[in-house]
Amino acid sequence: MRAVPITVTALAAALLLTACGGGDDSGSGTDESKASGSTGSTGSACDLGQEVGPVNAAPAAGDSGNVTVTLTNKGAECTLDGFPTVELTADGGSATVPKDEAAEAQALTLPAQGTATFTITYVRGEDGGDKSLAVKTVKYGLPGGSADLSFPWSYGDVALKSEKVPDATVSAFQQAGD
Repeated sequence: MRAVPITVTALAAALLLTACGGGDDSGSGTDESKASGSTGSTGSACDLGQEVGPVNAAPAAGDSGNVTVTLTNKGAECTLDGFPTVELTADGGSATVPKDEAAEAQALTLPAQGTATFTITYVRGEDGGDKSLAVKTVKYGLPGGSADLSFPWSYGDVALKSEKVPDATVSAFQQAGD
């Protein structure tokens, strides 16, 4: 049928235009979603794919865990400068993860196919506890870009320091392998 190719082409074009402001793809493991980041000397936004892992999940309430997100530059050279914004979402609400105060953000230039990482460090909460957030999804954004990339969370409840403050931090961007 002639309408199918036109519909698929129109959908692909709409998704491509949407990707300029960030994707809404989710899932753990390799994800070809795109993110907008700060611009580099080329003047273009970062075109990034994501991979979640390695993960060092906290085994029990009170234990610490780490979730690393690796971003691969699929486009021209670009620069990431600052911290990602990270939001933990649950059925009953959400909480913003504060940046790691001990970390210093530095501008990180990513060449084509270059990789960078950031890490979410968290304390596991008691499953279903009053001082825990039953996280379902992590949403994150890049400096200068939209905060609509996401991946599912399957690493247990996250402890809360207060009603809307998770016992968690997010690192600055680092060159992968550092």
